Amino acid sequence: MTVDQAAGARDTAPRSAHVPVVIVGAGPVGVTAALLLARRGVRTVVLERHHDIYPLPRAVAADDEVRRILQAAGVGDEFAAIARPARGLRLLDGQHRVMAEFPRATQGAHGFPQTSMFDQPELERLLRDALARRPECDLRTGVEVVGISVGVAVGPGVGIGGGVGIGVGQDGNGPVRVTFRRDGVEEHLWADAVLGCDGAGSLTRDAVGAGWQDLRFEERWTVVDVRTSAPVRCWEGVEQICDPDRPATFMRVGEDRYRWEFRLRDEPEPDHERLRELIAPWVDPSYGADLEVVRQAQYTFRARIADRWRRGRVFLLGDAAHLTPPFIGQGLGAGMRDAHNLTWKLARVLQQGADERLLETYESERKPHARHAIRLAVTMGWAMTGGQDGAAALRRGVLGAAFRIPGLPAAAARDLSPALAAGPLVRRRALRRARGRGLVGGICPQPWVTADGWRVRLDELLGDSFAVLTAAPPSPSLRAVADGLGARTVAVAGLGDDGRLSAWLREGRADAVLLRPDRVVMDEVPSGAADFTDIAGWAPLLHSARKPLPAQQTTDTSLLRSATR
Repeated sequence: MTVDQAAGARDTAPRSAHVPVVIVGAGPVGVTAALLLARRGVRTVVLERHHDIYPLPRAVAADDEVRRILQAAGVGDEFAAIARPARGLRLLDGQHRVMAEFPRATQGAHGFPQTSMFDQPELERLLRDALARRPECDLRTGVEVVGISVGVAVGPGVGIGGGVGIGVGQDGNGPVRVTFRRDGVEEHLWADAVLGCDGAGSLTRDAVGAGWQDLRFEERWTVVDVRTSAPVRCWEGVEQICDPDRPATFMRVGEDRYRWEFRLRDEPEPDHERLRELIAPWVDPSYGADLEVVRQAQYTFRARIADRWRRGRVFLLGDAAHLTPPFIGQGLGAGMRDAHNLTWKLARVLQQGADERLLETYESERKPHARHAIRLAVTMGWAMTGGQDGAAALRRGVLGAAFRIPGLPAAAARDLSPALAAGPLVRRRALRRARGRGLVGGICPQPWVTADGWRVRLDELLGDSFAVLTAAPPSPSLRAVADGLGARTVAVAGLGDDGRLSAWLREGRADAVLLRPDRVVMDEVPSGAADFTDIAGWAPLLHSARKPLPAQQTTDTSLLRSATR
């Protein structure tokens, strides 16, 4: 080979670089994951095949926990400007008579309306604007990821973290090579971790070696987004029409925007005239000329979950890991919970040398939770259709009677996001499980609190790391635990929250709780005790080879600084 030929070969060879985390997919879940990692100082490259955001609406609902996650990602105020609170969910029969109602409060336990409607393109735009402001994030659009190699040997000259090239075994715990094409040129990135946020057709899922588990729901629906100034009969919430002949969903999304979803059988997509007939119960047909169809698309609603969510340092999030029918509005929410659960653990492993087993808790915590949400959605789907057999009317009648039991709708609404099951980072004692008591595994409420004259939400006081909330003077050992984790310790008395946190601890029979960065209660100090119940159970996973990062602050007041200890 001549010198010129060698130079030409070098020009066309795949380019390689190293980055701590590569995120495949720049939808809401992928960008939120990047923002959450950025707040912990972790650099990411986000690879997206489209050049810009998808301009048409898809997801339209978020619960208060999702809004809290957006707050953690640094876009809570921006989202509030585009969101519209909704009153809840109603189940109606075929004659549009109310069978059951699930009210949603204007301020839930997380400090936000329990249901908010929004336009997904607006959400994606504000997320990308926030991403552009973070120097830790590099968004590359118009690129096609064509390969993800897990646990492969690093080629000569390709250093990891600036080091020399090394060989890695096939256990999947080595660096990950991501291959992509941009402008016809093939490039490589070597990453310490890869997050697959690339949707239902995920290439990352193939790299993980995951398959789908079918949870037995598949129906073809048409989704219609409409803009109109005509009078629309609605109650400012979501309506599910429980009619086996024509099940439907209706909701108001914005000032003049509405969405209808209709199940299709063996029939074509509704034309304009047929669409006017379908929406006639809500809109007088005489206003048909005023209807602007923003989008009309067919979807096959499915219930599936990946049989594995991880291989080594490659993880699945969002639709790459689970697919749910939309009937309880938890499709986007499940993916956002994935990002919130995984990112703090990954940051602790990458930056502070925490035990690799910490990453195993992502799937063990999130998979049962996502499965629960999917099954609730499937149950709601069957409530809407009632099936096709002769007992359908009987089942719908039983359903309607059941939901007239006082307190049951509210209880069902709370079940949308239950406490995490017991595990390495959820130290729930057997006695408390038997009695149905205890706070461990649930998420701490987020009231407004007063800090040096400032009114802020609780998470703004606590920062992005671990935190200890205590209603009693902390013992020396509790202080030592907090110091070891870099956790902020806050006494709940005198926070100006109308006693909400004190009452929450009292109801849970706890003097103090240890909050994870995702605000899940990891452990507790039972009333009258001095220490957490099982430090030996979770401490080995969180032990850091490097010094913990100092507790971060998100509000600059002297009281916030003094509240660190």
